[in-house]
Amino acid sequence: MKLYRFLTGPDDASFCHKVSAALNKSWELYGSPTYGFNSASGRMECGQAVVKEVAGKDYDPEMKLSEQ
Repeated sequence: MKLYRFLTGPDDASFCHKVSAALNKSWELYGSPTYGFNSASGRMECGQAVVKEVAGKDYDPEMKLSEQ
């Protein structure tokens, strides 16, 4: 099965650590990162899509993607 996640976070080191953690769990970058202003929080935020191929499992909408 192929999985998709969209990681988001503030424009700081915590976002970079979130993406690095996903890459170290075999997720791969998908497309370009995004960057935009969140008017509710008053700060810039980042986003990055990641994908992962998982053999031997079927997709279930109840699964926790970060644990795959």
